[in-house]
Amino acid sequence: MADFKYEIVEHIGVISESAKGWTKELNKISWNGGTPKYDIREWAPEHEKMGKGVTLTEEEASELKSLL
Repeated sequence: MADFKYEIVEHIGVISESAKGWTKELNKISWNGGTPKYDIREWAPEHEKMGKGVTLTEEEASELKSLL
């Protein structure tokens, strides 16, 4: 797998926490130095590991908000 870089630009909040301490979070993340996007995924306690997630642009996040 190719290396990639990420930076959590803004921690928005925790959605839930598992019994093992992983948290499902909403953050704004810059992937490989790109424009920050909204990101929902599970994280290990110190953000050293991550699970699969979904990344949304501003427009997609706005549309999701209107759907909810």
